[in-house]
Amino acid sequence: MERILITGGAGFIGSNACNILSKEGYEVIAFDNLSLGRKRNLEEGVTFINGDLANAEDLEQVGQVDYVIHLAASSSAPMFVDDLIGSFENNIVNHMRVLEYARTHGAKKIIFASTSSIYGNNPVPLTEDQDVTPPNMYSVTKHAQEEASQVYAEMHELEIIAFRFMSVYGLHEEHKGRFANLISQFMWGMEQGRQPTVYGDGLQTRDFTNVKDIVQAFRHAIKKEGGFGFSVYNVGTSQAINMHDLMKILNHAMGTKIEAALVENPIKTGYVKNQLGSLEKINRELGYEPTVSLEEGVKEIVEHRKTDPIAPASMSY
Repeated sequence: MERILITGGAGFIGSNACNILSKEGYEVIAFDNLSLGRKRNLEEGVTFINGDLANAEDLEQVGQVDYVIHLAASSSAPMFVDDLIGSFENNIVNHMRVLEYARTHGAKKIIFASTSSIYGNNPVPLTEDQDVTPPNMYSVTKHAQEEASQVYAEMHELEIIAFRFMSVYGLHEEHKGRFANLISQFMWGMEQGRQPTVYGDGLQTRDFTNVKDIVQAFRHAIKKEGGFGFSVYNVGTSQAINMHDLMKILNHAMGTKIEAALVENPIKTGYVKNQLGSLEKINRELGYEPTVSLEEGVKEIVEHRKTDPIAPASMSY
């Protein structure tokens, strides 16, 4: 049985990846310091190790692995406002620790989370060959991860794959609170009869991607034969949804009639107006195609929260 280490394994994307890949027959180790993740997100069959990437001896508990999916990170721009130095250490120094661990413990492939945020306001559809100028500190660190990984892969002849996620949503985001995706944050407020806060005119767009399709991309990368060296891929849906259309989908699924509250955008620099990722490269090279529509994904969350209505850790509005 092939072994997969998933750092940040008790977090949002990590727990979904652990649960799905475990059911598919892999031996999955979820590594997490529980600073943001929750052990309750993990289903039976997943091995959990409470550890911190800053402590080398914690990683040594894992032993040999076939694949590493590195998701432990400061994963949104507001986290860098709260703790700039700690977030840089978390994303860059710990990333290098994971690469060193994977190399010395025989991993066949290293997959890690980058972000579409590094594109800033590049023209859409966003393509992997575009020049990028990261608009905020979060995306600066993700770009640095990519650059370091490319050099590291060449130095050590490793296969390292960076996935530039679009706007990821799905089950198990409650622990992220105000750092969660807009969809989750809007739904939590609407459950209480509150109007979601939308910046500007509401015509900004996002490529909302269900976490199950993120895991699908991981699966394709793991199973793909032949050398990658270092590669970067967008992961999204090729569909851009504005905030007004999002509200219609949420209201329909939740049986509500709540309008968004439009406010002046407080973010004066670096705000991404439109997001839409090209999937040409990942489709051609990995065979990836999105499988979960936004309507289906939202409905799943609504139904799940009827039976497990966990309160979010915090709210942004």
